[in-house]
Amino acid sequence: MTANLPVIPENITVHLGAPSAPAENVTVPFVDYIKNVASSEIYPTWPVSTLRANILAQISFALNRVYTEYYPSRGYDFDITNTTAYDQSFVPGRDVFENIGIIVDDIFNDYIRREGVVEPLFARYCNGTTSTCDGLSQWGSAALGETGATSIDILRNYYGNNIELVVDAPIQSIGQSVPEPPLRQGSTGNDVRTLQLRLNRVSVNYPTIPKIYPENGLFGNSTEQAVRKFQQLFNLSVDGVVGKATWYELARLWASVKRLNELTSEGVRYEEVANQFPGNFSGGEEGRQVGILQYYLAFLAEYQSAIQAPVVTSVYDQNTRASVESFQRAYDLPVTGVVDVVTWNALYDAYIGIIDSLPEAAFYGSIRPYPGLPLSIGSRGQDVIYLQEYLNAIARVYTQIPTVTVDGVFGPATEEQVKALQRFAGLPVDGVAGLDTWYAIGDLYGDTEGGLYRSEGQYPGYEVGAE
Repeated sequence: MTANLPVIPENITVHLGAPSAPAENVTVPFVDYIKNVASSEIYPTWPVSTLRANILAQISFALNRVYTEYYPSRGYDFDITNTTAYDQSFVPGRDVFENIGIIVDDIFNDYIRREGVVEPLFARYCNGTTSTCDGLSQWGSAALGETGATSIDILRNYYGNNIELVVDAPIQSIGQSVPEPPLRQGSTGNDVRTLQLRLNRVSVNYPTIPKIYPENGLFGNSTEQAVRKFQQLFNLSVDGVVGKATWYELARLWASVKRLNELTSEGVRYEEVANQFPGNFSGGEEGRQVGILQYYLAFLAEYQSAIQAPVVTSVYDQNTRASVESFQRAYDLPVTGVVDVVTWNALYDAYIGIIDSLPEAAFYGSIRPYPGLPLSIGSRGQDVIYLQEYLNAIARVYTQIPTVTVDGVFGPATEEQVKALQRFAGLPVDGVAGLDTWYAIGDLYGDTEGGLYRSEGQYPGYEVGAE
């Protein structure tokens, strides 16, 4: 199971038999695997929309197996089997139908997911004649295609209206997710945060596992205690160290309690896979994450005179290094000028701490500071409420931007609202409310709302009590 957003694997390893049967493993390019499966399971004479719908289901099914590390987390050395009782039909060396091959080349890096979650849908299906299931019926989809139904119409008929298509997902080589070296007291980084998130979710179903707070990527005493209890419960060596056996057993339990390999999946939210720590900065790096680092430092410098404010350039230059060193001195960290995970987490915690301590009156006529992590499909909570309120206020003046119900849930409507704002502001249109989008919201909100607020005792601009 990866701690990132899904990607299309360059290759996939197929076990030519039932999971526990002694059989050969073959590794093939993912695109060729899908061509083989599609040519083995569906008829090339079916309508094009039916073929595309079935192929998308096959892609998503395989990606779900890969993304959740379904078989590796159970001790197997393959990604999927070719046994239809468990997975999809794959016939080594078979011919591929030409029209199916053309369709697969076009859509092999597209997949289905539920709105608000990131993992590929476990797109269960059956032939609909000799076997039936609660997913797609292959012969039923052929009948729908004959009536003129589109591929997405067919998929929504079987999987529900809350599915969406991810298009042009990145393609890359995928290795095992087990951290190297093993995680233990003192380990830091995104793998530790993933460990903490999963342990806390599993603990809902197994409440004897103590909660870890905060989920900050620092492997301290509370994380070790949770790991030891998990190891004890599931008959692992109780050493507080997260090696391969503990990591994969946790991956298996996490996927199980969240039902990631079922159509009724709880889903993986964006916050669960967003990497909080971007990697070491020491000099010369540039990009969005450096800009966020500089933003945090500049914000803290407004409240703490010991911290030197950098110029926000998105380049890690000498000015930024000096600012980092001033922060490290102020927070009793090793003064290295290098932003490692300890410095990043301390900076993030200090930033969020100041935001949380500010009274609501501090934000009259302006928006709250950037919430620290980007908001996108699947995000929930008070920060999403603020985002929706700000955008609704802007929409009252700039009608190109739609309004949404303020419910604290970042769903498709909020995504479209963010995209409309980005188009209006000339930003990249990705539907994610990151730092640049937050800046744009702040500028427009200040223009539209700032003049409506007045201080206590200030003349309101009209005669009080006048008829």
